[in-house]
Amino acid sequence: MDNLPAQRSSPDVILSMDETAQRREAFARSLIRWRQRRLSRRDFVRGAILAGFGCCLPSLFGCRRSASQTRLPDPGDTTGPDSAIHRADRRRFLEAMGRRFKGTTLRIVSEDTPSSVATRKIMLEEFIPLSGIDVEWELLPLDRVLAKLSSATARRVSTHDVFYVDQQWVARFADDFVEPDSLFTNEEIAFPDYRFDDILPELVNHVATYQGRLVGIPYDTTIEILMYRRDILEALSLPVPRTRQEYLETARLIAADPLIKTYGTTGMWKAGHLALYIEFVSLLWGHGGSVYRSNGEPALNDEAALACLHYMRELSETMPPAVTTWDWTSEARSFAMGESALLIQPGEYLSMINNPRQSQVAGLVDVAPCPAAIRLRPPEACGYGERPGVSHQGGSLLCLSRYSRNVEAAWVFIQWATSEDVTSRACILGGGSSPIRTSNYSDPRVLALGTTPTGPTYHFPVALEEIRHSMGCDPKLPEFPDIAVNGLAVELGRFTTGQQSAMATAEAMQRAARVRRSSFP
Repeated sequence: MDNLPAQRSSPDVILSMDETAQRREAFARSLIRWRQRRLSRRDFVRGAILAGFGCCLPSLFGCRRSASQTRLPDPGDTTGPDSAIHRADRRRFLEAMGRRFKGTTLRIVSEDTPSSVATRKIMLEEFIPLSGIDVEWELLPLDRVLAKLSSATARRVSTHDVFYVDQQWVARFADDFVEPDSLFTNEEIAFPDYRFDDILPELVNHVATYQGRLVGIPYDTTIEILMYRRDILEALSLPVPRTRQEYLETARLIAADPLIKTYGTTGMWKAGHLALYIEFVSLLWGHGGSVYRSNGEPALNDEAALACLHYMRELSETMPPAVTTWDWTSEARSFAMGESALLIQPGEYLSMINNPRQSQVAGLVDVAPCPAAIRLRPPEACGYGERPGVSHQGGSLLCLSRYSRNVEAAWVFIQWATSEDVTSRACILGGGSSPIRTSNYSDPRVLALGTTPTGPTYHFPVALEEIRHSMGCDPKLPEFPDIAVNGLAVELGRFTTGQQSAMATAEAMQRAARVRRSSFP
C-alpha cells in the first residue's frame, strides 16, 4: 500500500469542496462548448490546465483509436461452461437479482475501447436477458467520459451508476467512489465463484488502490513489451536484445547496415505530450532512477536521470527524425509501415501491426520482454507510491459512484463484467485486448488464438511476465499527471529537439516536479 511522505500534509494551497466542485463543473462546461465549436482549442486547453485537467489533454486529443464501429464475432460463439448462460448457479443468481432489482435501470459510461465494445455486446445478449436489469451503456471518446465524471461528482448527482475511470484520474476522484471492500462482505449480492484473488494482484495493489484503499475493480490494462522484426534480426544474425545496452547496440547495427535500409528503432517523442513522458520514465527507471525520492523530493537531476538523458540522445541517432512529432499511435503506424526494426509499445498494438490489411510487416513481427534494467531503484526509496519497472503500465477501472441510487444492482453488474468468463471473452472479441485475471491467460479459448504471431492473443505470455516482474507505475498524486505533461514533457521536448542541454533539462524537470499543493480538484 502507498505511504505518502510527510510533505504532502503541509500544503501551500488547500482547495475547499466548493472550489473543487466549481472547477470540475467549469471544466465539463468548457469541454461541451469546445466540442460544439463554440470555444477555441487554445482557450479550452488554457481553461483545462487552470482547472487541473491538463493531464488529460494528450489522451483527449485522439491518441487512442475508436472502437464503436468494430465488427465483432457473435458472443454466442465464445461461450464456455462458466458462462452465465450455461452455468446453472450463475444463471439462477442473475435471475434472482432481476427479481430483487425489478424495474432498475443502470447507467454506465466508458471509453469507446475494444474491451468495452465487446463487454457491452455480451451484456446485451446475456446479462440483460438473464437478469432483466436494464442497462444503458454509453460508449464515448475519453474526453466526454471525463466531462461526465467531472460534472456528476461536482454536483454529487446520480447521473451514472458506474464510471470507467482512467488510472490517471484515480487520485483525483477516489473519494467519489464506493469502496468495493464494503460490498464484498454482502453474500446476498455476491456473484457465484467471483474469485477476486484471481485478478492480478499487481493491478489490484498498484492500479486500483490509492492510499491503502481499493477504489474500483481493474477493467483493462496496457503493458509495454518489445516487438521486433524477426526477419531483420535473422538476416543480420543478431540476437533479440535482452538489456538496455544491447538494445542500443542492436539499433545501431541495424541503422548502419546498407542493405537493410531501415531505422534501428523508433520513438514517441512528441514535445509536451504524455507519450514523451512515458518514453522517458521507462528509460529513467531502467537506469536506476525515479521521479521522486522517499522524502517526496524530485530525483530528476541525479546521476541516473542524466544517464537516461544521454542514453536517449544516443538512441535518437537510430530513429526516424519525425519521432519528435509522434505519439504512441503514430509510432506504431510507422513501425507497421516497416520504418524501423525495434519497438517498445503496449501489446495491444500487435494485432494492428500483424494485420495484413493495416500493416506492411504482418507476420514478420515477434515479441519479447522489454530489455532489462541496468539497475532498479527499490520502491521504498521512491515517493508517492512510485514503482520503478522497465515496462510502463496503463489501464482503467470500473468504479461505483458514491452518488448512485442503485449501489447493490451496480455492484452485481461490475462483478459480472469483470468475472473470468466475461473478461476472457472480451479479450477474444476485442482483438486481444486487456486481460486482468490470471485465468484469462490460461483460458483455452484465449490460448487457441495465440498459437501464431498473427493471433490476437499471441503476446499474452510476454505481457503477463511483464506485469508480474517488470511493471512500472507512476507516482500517485492528484496533480502528478499535470506535472508529467505540462512540466516534464515540455522540458523533455526542448531536449529532444535540441533546444536544451541534458543538464539544463534535468534541472528544469527537477523544478517542475516539486509538489506545491496538497489537494487538487
